[in-house]
Amino acid sequence: MSARKLKVVLTRRLPDAVETRMRELFDAELNLTDAPLDRTALIEAVRRADVLVPTITDRIDAELIGLAGEQLRMIANFGAGVDHIDVEAAVGRGLIVTNTPGVLTEDTADLAMSLILAVSRRIVEGAAVMAEGRFAGWTPTWMCGRKLWGKRLGIVGMGRIGQALARRARAFGLQVHYHNRKRVSAAVEEELSATYWDDLDQMLSRMDIVSLNCPATKETHHLMSAERLARLQPHVILINTARGELIDEAALAEAVDRNRLAGVGLDVFEHEPEVHPGLVGRPNVVLLPHLGSATQEARQDMGDRVILNVMTFQNGHRPPDRVIPAML
Repeated sequence: MSARKLKVVLTRRLPDAVETRMRELFDAELNLTDAPLDRTALIEAVRRADVLVPTITDRIDAELIGLAGEQLRMIANFGAGVDHIDVEAAVGRGLIVTNTPGVLTEDTADLAMSLILAVSRRIVEGAAVMAEGRFAGWTPTWMCGRKLWGKRLGIVGMGRIGQALARRARAFGLQVHYHNRKRVSAAVEEELSATYWDDLDQMLSRMDIVSLNCPATKETHHLMSAERLARLQPHVILINTARGELIDEAALAEAVDRNRLAGVGLDVFEHEPEVHPGLVGRPNVVLLPHLGSATQEARQDMGDRVILNVMTFQNGHRPPDRVIPAML
């Protein structure tokens, strides 16, 4: 690599310490407004950057990659998911694509467990009662939620986050079941007392709580279709902290409207930041504004992983978090 500093273009504001370090190490161009780049601005960015640092709000498709300048060598994503990047097109163009896995695992699992608790125990509803001054005193039958201990949790996607959620679930007395593309090791199953299902539909029809923790791919788009939602028992709680595209949101709104589900907890949405209006304002639906990795520690760690990947590349070595099509 040349001795000159790499031109690194950040599409969004990152933590101050991360931006400062990037300015020290690279010819870093910051987005001080934090406004998402429109298509024209993204095209201009890939025509002047050696390294583009995008986030989930940026659509890095094959057309954009084809418009990039010859100097673009790397796409260092700020985030673990890369479904917004056409990795195949990027690799075909000779670009290196990296992400930031691992560092947001515990935070996202915390949030998934929080949604399970919030929906099961009607915590958001209760908080609204207090905020609006409607609490008239304790009564034996009012605001009763559902007990967690002894219930069956079906985890769809037993990767890092799925396993971290399973550990939390065990502490709350939940029985852990899971579906995954590949069965996890016997040691992990034993640690988590986890029951494996190779047939997703068979698992879904038997669960009390279902949590989506798998990546968004062509195969998982609308994984929870109207047909699959109909397989859930009416007392089921559905949680999604992965990607909004996993659920057919219109079908979910209809299921909620017809009382086919007991509750829903969502941190991500199919057409984010838009939310299907049929899900808004429902007492048994808890909606959060994509808070999965929103801790100061996680966002700092994500930035540090981006820096590590770019530094490793700049020094002529293989970045530790390289993503290739075969991994998706």
